[in-house]
Amino acid sequence: MEELVKQITALVQDRAVRDYVTDLLVSICRHDTTPSADVAVMRQAEAAVFDILEKQLAENTFAGAHWERRPINPAIAKHPAYSQLHFTKTAERPQGLPPETVYAGRGNLLYFVPGADGQEKNGIALNAHIDVVKPYIPPRVENGIVYGRGSCDDKGAIVVMIAALRLLSQVLRKANRKLKRNVVGMFVVEEETGGNGSLSLALDRDLKKLYDSILVLECAGNNIHPANRGAVWYQIDLSCPGANLFEMAAFVYEQLEWEGRAIKAESRHALFPQRPVQTCHGMIGHFGEHPSRICGEVAFDLAFAGQATPRVKEIVEDAIAAALADYIGLYGDKTKMADPTTGKPKVDHHFDLEETARGFVCRVHGSTGHMGSIMENDGAITKMAGFVRALVRSKARIGALCGGVLTMSLHDEPAAAVLKLEGGQGFVPTHSIEEVMARMRAAARQGADQYLRLTGQAGPATVKVTYDKLHNAAFDGDPDSPTMRHAIAAAKAAGMWKDQPVMGWTVSCDSRLFAGEYPGMPVITSGAGLLQYAHGDAEQVNLDDLMTSIAFTAIYVLKEAGIA
Repeated sequence: MEELVKQITALVQDRAVRDYVTDLLVSICRHDTTPSADVAVMRQAEAAVFDILEKQLAENTFAGAHWERRPINPAIAKHPAYSQLHFTKTAERPQGLPPETVYAGRGNLLYFVPGADGQEKNGIALNAHIDVVKPYIPPRVENGIVYGRGSCDDKGAIVVMIAALRLLSQVLRKANRKLKRNVVGMFVVEEETGGNGSLSLALDRDLKKLYDSILVLECAGNNIHPANRGAVWYQIDLSCPGANLFEMAAFVYEQLEWEGRAIKAESRHALFPQRPVQTCHGMIGHFGEHPSRICGEVAFDLAFAGQATPRVKEIVEDAIAAALADYIGLYGDKTKMADPTTGKPKVDHHFDLEETARGFVCRVHGSTGHMGSIMENDGAITKMAGFVRALVRSKARIGALCGGVLTMSLHDEPAAAVLKLEGGQGFVPTHSIEEVMARMRAAARQGADQYLRLTGQAGPATVKVTYDKLHNAAFDGDPDSPTMRHAIAAAKAAGMWKDQPVMGWTVSCDSRLFAGEYPGMPVITSGAGLLQYAHGDAEQVNLDDLMTSIAFTAIYVLKEAGIA
């Protein structure tokens, strides 16, 4: 065993192996695997990535190894963890497509390495996903870093699996040894849209016979986690005849933020001392790309029925400045925080106030990223909502000065009877997913009611809160299970373990599907890449970190599967 470990750690230092990893990652990142309403486009992109992976797997020398593209079972739609197929909805097709249509000709790629002991109920699984969030960013390599959509989340992890298995096959063949237990590699689709790819595999009881632990590879900073925080993605449909829905939304956001902070205060848990309870507002109207991607830009209009005098502008600027000070007090000033990629401030400046024929347009700037990095980044929607609330409270003063009424609305958003808001709320195992959903639903309604009371308008508003997209329960596993001990030993051998405390991962991923379906089964999350880059405009992965993860994964498989 120790000699095989030495060979693996030596191979990951080989320049040819590093070049292989780089080229493979770039090649699969060139394929745009973002969600698409045109399912044929998704099918084609996924097939192109799987073609590349199968070619690599074919070069391995494991005896009896084989692969297959296993179809996604449409029956997963009956499971509580199923995520509705919102990405298939269009103006012409508002109801979207049924699972039978969406999953026709689509599936996950599975790779099987049979164990030398011949047992069917004895083995380990590895899992990573090929899909990515929008917008697509093509790959490039600079100074030992691969940039581009998916480089960090999660195609880098796909390459880790491929390369780790490749190195294992080489060293085992050279030593004339075999893995004792089964290994199942899962290359899955649709993690970013809620996890339906992995859900189909988790519910596959025939497949489950082949493994009794699973390592899910994600952008976990080369740490090892036996637990994940949970997350729900909300969609709020606001409607109220005669009310300004955009202004109402600002008060809904305030209540969601307060409820999120209350949940965080209640979240004492041994595996989550950092309390990773994030509240992220990803989309409002046509602004934003993804519920769990921090919105980096949003704009709203201020229109005056009367004359927008210089004094009116001063009142507007002062209201915004006061709201900005409150925001910075809670979230920090990202104009004073350097982006580690560029060396420049995370946010150049917070907003622009431009005069228009009817008043002003306020363009609010933030910085994007995964919702798990909300405190390292800057949520433009949260910031904007504070501005709007301050201006609503100053409406009477502004109206008296300009001789007319101030009206605010999303920039370039046509008036509609319903305004849609989307975002996410994180939580840890101290709270059930049902409780979090109920509390966020109540908070949204309280925000709408508060706005109506403040403005003296009749109600009630209709606040429809749904969680049809990602709804991940939190889970906590055994931090001292044999699987965790094998993982820590592998991490030490790979040079990535510094005797740090064992903690849960601060975000959610497909791990929870396997943990939820098989309570007591060891489910761990690890992988290269920093969460702060996932879903961001500067998504990237350091190749040194990727090579370390490859060494860890290969050694972990050796220790967990054993050798014969």
